[in-house]
Amino acid sequence: MTEATQQDRYRIGGMDCASCAQKIDTAVRRLPGVEDVSVSVTAGTMTVHHNGDATLAPAIAKRVTGLGYQIAPISPAALKAEPEAKTCGCCHHDHDHGSHDHDDHDHAGHDHSDHDLAGHDHAGHDHSDHDHARHGHAGHDHGSHDHAGHDHAHDAADEIPGLHGHDHGPMTGPWWKSAKGRLTILSGLALAVAWGIGHLFPVYEEWIFAAAMLVGLVPIARRAIMAALVGTPFSIEMLMTIAAVGAVIIGAGEEAATVVFLFLIGELLEGVAAGRARASIQSLSTLVPKTALLEEGGKTREVPAEELAVGATILVRPGDRIPADGTILSGESSIDEAPVTGESTPVRKGTDATVYAGTVNGEAALRVSVTAAAADNTIARVIKLVEEAQESKAPTERFIDRFSRYYTPGVVAVGALVAIVPPLLIGGAWGEWIYKGLAILLIGCPCALVISTPAAIAASLSSGARRGLLLKGGAVLESFGKVTAVAFDKTGTLTEGKPVVTDVVAYGRPEAEVIQLAAALETGSSHPLAKAILDRAAKDGADVPPAEDAKALGGKGVTGTVEGNELLLASPKAAAERVPLDDEQSKRISAFNDEGKTVSVLVTGNAVAGILAMRDEPRPDAAASLKALTDAGVRTVMLTGDNRRTAEAIGRQLGIEVRAELLPEDKQRIVGEMKEQGLNVAKVGDGINDAPALAAADVGIAMGGGTDVALETADAASLHGRVGDIAEMIALSKRTMANITQNITIAIGLKGVFLVTTIIGITGLWPAILADTGATVLVTMNALRLLAPTKG
Repeated sequence: MTEATQQDRYRIGGMDCASCAQKIDTAVRRLPGVEDVSVSVTAGTMTVHHNGDATLAPAIAKRVTGLGYQIAPISPAALKAEPEAKTCGCCHHDHDHGSHDHDDHDHAGHDHSDHDLAGHDHAGHDHSDHDHARHGHAGHDHGSHDHAGHDHAHDAADEIPGLHGHDHGPMTGPWWKSAKGRLTILSGLALAVAWGIGHLFPVYEEWIFAAAMLVGLVPIARRAIMAALVGTPFSIEMLMTIAAVGAVIIGAGEEAATVVFLFLIGELLEGVAAGRARASIQSLSTLVPKTALLEEGGKTREVPAEELAVGATILVRPGDRIPADGTILSGESSIDEAPVTGESTPVRKGTDATVYAGTVNGEAALRVSVTAAAADNTIARVIKLVEEAQESKAPTERFIDRFSRYYTPGVVAVGALVAIVPPLLIGGAWGEWIYKGLAILLIGCPCALVISTPAAIAASLSSGARRGLLLKGGAVLESFGKVTAVAFDKTGTLTEGKPVVTDVVAYGRPEAEVIQLAAALETGSSHPLAKAILDRAAKDGADVPPAEDAKALGGKGVTGTVEGNELLLASPKAAAERVPLDDEQSKRISAFNDEGKTVSVLVTGNAVAGILAMRDEPRPDAAASLKALTDAGVRTVMLTGDNRRTAEAIGRQLGIEVRAELLPEDKQRIVGEMKEQGLNVAKVGDGINDAPALAAADVGIAMGGGTDVALETADAASLHGRVGDIAEMIALSKRTMANITQNITIAIGLKGVFLVTTIIGITGLWPAILADTGATVLVTMNALRLLAPTKG
C-alpha cells in the first residue's frame, strides 16, 4: 500500500457466513482505487484501504447493497460529521492522543546515583550499584492523524439512502422480525400451501411446488447474479439456484421447494450463530452506563455519558458503574474491575488512582476527573482492538481461503461429471444422475470449511478480551501456541513496579514507633521510597506525628525534629558517620543488601532506633506462573537493566534465569540469539523501554494498565498485568488450534460422507443441503465453546 493510503471502516448488516464475507471482499476489492480489503463475518465489519478517491464511498455502498447486505460507515469522518450518532465508541482509529512525556523527575536533595527502583534513588540511602538511567521512560508519541482525508466518506454517503454515520451494529431483536426470518417464514408457508393444494390438484403439483420454490429462490437467485457480476460466480447462492432449477426441470419440484426452505433455515441458523459470536465482544459496550452525574458549579446534574468531556468532574455513587475512564479526585472505595481486566478481586483505590469505564464502584462515593471521551475509553478501545483483530487473518485462515477458491469449482466440475459421464458411458438414467449431480453442487459450498478458522479465532479473541488478554489478530493467536521461550522484564513485569517496606527491625522501641518516626520525616515527599514508608504507615494505621525543621542532606538522608527528638533517616553509610553500627546491625544490613533490598537506618539522638528494608517485590502470582511455564516445557529468562545483585535476588526467589545490567540493545541482541537457537520467543515488558526487544521477538507482550502504549505497541497486552496471563495466552492458543482442527474435520468429514452417499444413491438433495448448512452451524457452535470460561 502507498503512503497516501486511507482507511475507512464499515458495519455490514446481514453478513452471516464466510461465503458472504468472500463475496463482499471480492466485489469491493475489484473497485478502482481500492488497495486492500479486510472483512470479518464474526465482527460484522469491513475495513477498506484506498487511495482517497471521493467517489469510492458510494461505489462501495452500491456494490455491498447490490449483494443484498446493509452498510453503514464507522470511520472517524462519518462519526465526526454526525456527532449525534450513537455508536459503541469503538470505531475510531488512528487518533492522536497527544504526546505523553514521561520527563525524569528531579528529586532535590536525593542521591540518584545507585538506586534500582524505577530509576529513582532515595535521599542518602544505599542502593547498591544500579544504573537507573537504563530504565528511563522515554516520551512516547502516538503520532497525529489527519481526519481531513476521510471527509469524503460522509459526503458521499449522504447521496445514498440508508448510508450514514450511525453505527447500527449487528441485527438485534427476534429472528422473525429480520428480513431473513420473514423470508424463511414466507417460504415455509408457501411450501405448506403447495403441499395442501398439490394433493388436491395432483395434475398441477409440479407447477404449484415450482411457484412455492420461487418464493424463496428469487431473492437467492438475485444475490447469485449480483455476486457473479462482481467476481464470485461459484457462490452458494449460485449453486443453490442451479440445483433448485435443475430439480424442477427433472420433475423433482417438491424436493426443490423443500431444499430452498431448508437452505433459508440454514442461513437463519448461521445468522443466529454469527450473532452470538458478534455479541460476545459487543456486549462489553453495554457495561458503560448511559448517564453520568456531572459536577458543575457545586451542583450535580445527570447527562448522557457519551457527552462527557475530558477534564469534566463526575460523581460516582456507591454501587454505580463508572461512566468514564478517569482519575479519582477524592474518596476511597473498592472497585470491581472484572468487566474490564478480568480481575475477580475488587481493588482498593483512592485519590489519584486510575479507574475505568464500566467498572463498579463499591461502598463509598467518588469524585472522578474524566481522562478519556466515550469513544476513547478503555472498553471502547478493547472492542475496537478485538474487532480489528478479527479482520486480521491467521495463516491457517489464509490457506483455507486459497484452498476454497479451488475447492468449489472442483466440486462443480465433479457434479457436472457425475451428471454427464455415467449416462454417456454406461447408459445410466439421465434423470437419476443429473439429480445426483445437483446434490453434489449443494455439498460443494465451502462455507463450513471457510468459517472453521475465523469463527474459532473470533471466539478466542473475544474470550481473551473479557479476561483482560488482548491479542492482535489470528496470526498472533497462532504464534502463541508455538512459543518455546519467554523473556521477561523485571521492574513492573515480574515485580509490582514500586517499592514496599519488607522488613522493620526495631532497637529499644516497638516496630510501630520506628514506622511512625520514619513516616514523620518523609511526610510530604513524593519519592518512591518515601511513599513506600508512608504507605506502610497508612496500612498499619499509624498516628504519624508532625516533624519540625525537616530538611534533606544532599546525598545522605533527611533530618528533622519529632516530639523534641532529633532524627536522621539515612543510608547505612551516612548513618555510620553519626552513630557506629555494631556487628549485628552490619550483618543485618548486609543480608538485606544480598536480598536486593534498599536499607535505611533511623537514628535518634546518638543511637540506632531501627532499620527499614525496602524492595520492589515480585507480583503475587509470579513464582507459580513461572513454574507453570517451566513445567509446560517453556524456557523462562529475566532480561533487566537492574544491578546484578538485585536481579539475582529476585531471580532466586522466582526460580528464573537472570541476565542483568542490560541496555535496551542488549535485550534485543539476546532475543535474537535465542531465536537463532531455534526458540520461538515471546518478550514481556512495559511496551516503552523494551520496544526494541518486543519488536525483535516472535511475540511482543505489554503488561498492565490498558495504556495507549500497552494497547498499541505490542502484539498482545495483559490488562491486569498478571504473570500468569502469559501461560493463559499460550493455553488459549493451543485450545484454539485444537478447535480449528476439529472444525476442519467436521467440515470436510461431513461433506466427504455425503459426497460418497450421494454418488451411490443413499442420499439426495435434502441431506445434501443439510450437510452444507448443518456443517456450518456445527462448526460455528463448536467454535463458540471457546467463549466459555476455563476452569481454574
